[in-house]
Amino acid sequence: MAQSETELFAKYPTRLKSRSTFTLLESVLSMGFPEHTAQKALAATGRRSPQEAADWIFAHRNDPTRDDLIPQEYVLYLCPSGPLWDKLMAFWTESQKCCGRNRAHEVFPHVTLCGFFTCEDSKLESLYEALKKAGDRFVGRFPSSLSLNLHTAPTYIGFFFDETSADIIKQFALAFAAEATVLADCHIELYNKQLHLTLSHKFFPQHQWTLEEMARSIVLGLSCQWTAAIYSRDMRFVHYQISRALYPYIPQNEDELKLNLSDYIFLDPTDQHGISEGWIWGISHQTGCRGLLPENYTEKAYESDTWVRHRIYVFCQTQVKATTSVEEQSLSSSISGVLAPSQPRATNSIHKLLETQLIEAVSSRRQLFVIRHGERVDLVFGKSWLAQCISAEGRYIRPDLNFPHSIPQRIGGTKDYEHDSPLSSCGIFQSRLMGEAILETEMTIKCVYCSPALRCVQTAHYILEVLQLDQKVNVRVEPGLFEWTKWEGEKVIPNFMSVTELKAAKYRVDINYSIHVPVSSLIPSETYEDYISRCSSVMKAIVDSCKDQGNILVVAHASTLDSCTRPLLELPPKDTKEFVQMVRKIPALGLCCCEEVKETQKWQMIDPPIRTLTHGPNPAFSWKDTILQI
Repeated sequence: MAQSETELFAKYPTRLKSRSTFTLLESVLSMGFPEHTAQKALAATGRRSPQEAADWIFAHRNDPTRDDLIPQEYVLYLCPSGPLWDKLMAFWTESQKCCGRNRAHEVFPHVTLCGFFTCEDSKLESLYEALKKAGDRFVGRFPSSLSLNLHTAPTYIGFFFDETSADIIKQFALAFAAEATVLADCHIELYNKQLHLTLSHKFFPQHQWTLEEMARSIVLGLSCQWTAAIYSRDMRFVHYQISRALYPYIPQNEDELKLNLSDYIFLDPTDQHGISEGWIWGISHQTGCRGLLPENYTEKAYESDTWVRHRIYVFCQTQVKATTSVEEQSLSSSISGVLAPSQPRATNSIHKLLETQLIEAVSSRRQLFVIRHGERVDLVFGKSWLAQCISAEGRYIRPDLNFPHSIPQRIGGTKDYEHDSPLSSCGIFQSRLMGEAILETEMTIKCVYCSPALRCVQTAHYILEVLQLDQKVNVRVEPGLFEWTKWEGEKVIPNFMSVTELKAAKYRVDINYSIHVPVSSLIPSETYEDYISRCSSVMKAIVDSCKDQGNILVVAHASTLDSCTRPLLELPPKDTKEFVQMVRKIPALGLCCCEEVKETQKWQMIDPPIRTLTHGPNPAFSWKDTILQI
């Protein structure tokens, strides 16, 4: 090996001389662990150190599968680093923020060189040796300059490698596969398609234009250090969803799973039946134990978050250049006239122009916020809540701090509250918190609509109260936004408070608003198709009537977040079963956000600029039954 190549390979971590199979394995065996367990622990931790392997064995002491002879799955990726990596990660973050997650976000930026393959735990060091040997053969032949061509399609956006560079990289992958077959007895299927670096994949069609503009704003001509890296994953959980713990959780029952902050949890979508709402079965990545956990204590993580990086081989510094595709040429011509692809200054000016246009386009887009109402009294205290707070004389009393200070007078009397309950004290607090969150973003809300249900009117009122908007912005009560009437379980529609009653109760409602669907048109126990049709027509009317008025806020029900946004996104409705399961997962003040792209007159769903609201349960407390209990 030449001296320069020897110095280069010094960056290769955990060199075989200083950390041999014998040293690592014997160190773990000396702690008293069986050989197959020690080998499995070393493989699961990337063979970094005996201590990490021992820690893994201890953490998995209650894992029923710890001693199963199931190997890891491995893959070889070519990964960029340096300035190019920074640009790719900036795109990765911004695209998720603007257009939501797509399949490309599940794994860090990389070039796939082969499919996943298995390797026996005892032969893992031989696999590392195969990477070293292949790298040594090609380190001097690795392209000093790589040309990337931006390719876009309805479901894919990414960079494709030029044929010359791709051929050398594929030869390296072939050499690695051959060495791995001989040294580690691995069967590796090489990637036989055109080499590419994915930016976005399987996104919503309405996001294509935005993602393309963002991709074209990535300025190439950057230096990059390429590394070939071996990663592994647990093959048992390939088709599981991965979540991350947002909060620690201490089990209250034997069948519950302990959570530490940032623990990763494997969730089997087919194993979530017959359990209480709000709870899910999961398997801890840290311990291998299975149990129930509160769903709202977790958030969805990325597929590669639980992968282990084993060894890397660092190639020489390369220059990454852009080659202009037919699509880019036509775009450049339409914006700046005829430009020669070989003129770098002109290309840079195009990127700057695109970036400026993108910023202007984003700032001119209006947004639609759809929010579920806050916590309602009857959800906390049950259907008998009225009996708890109405005295024999018909006066309202407050038996618990979570009952509101007062409830508005209704023409139909308190009996109308049976099917149209108000917010709880916590629900009022939640609504004000949401108003504060919107205020912090410095967004301007121009139009506010809500369902006629009192809990929705109150939620919208308290949000507006915090926003301190001009008195011209009042709540437009739209009966067409009421939830699916089949869920009411009654043969009549609730007797909602009229706009006049609401105004008399000091709620900020628009008494001059012309409704699109009168209450008399609401059909008791309507079909799912009728409900979806109602939501579609109401949202179209709302969006059209606010065409040049700015951002819209809609406060309604859990079902509204889906039924009133899918028509705007031009998506078909979910089937009934899927719809019902989805609605159950939307908490109080659940929020989604849609954005209109004026250039295409299309709507797309984006990440809301407002943080989520999460809190735990707080059951009723009896000091007599608790403290004095014998």
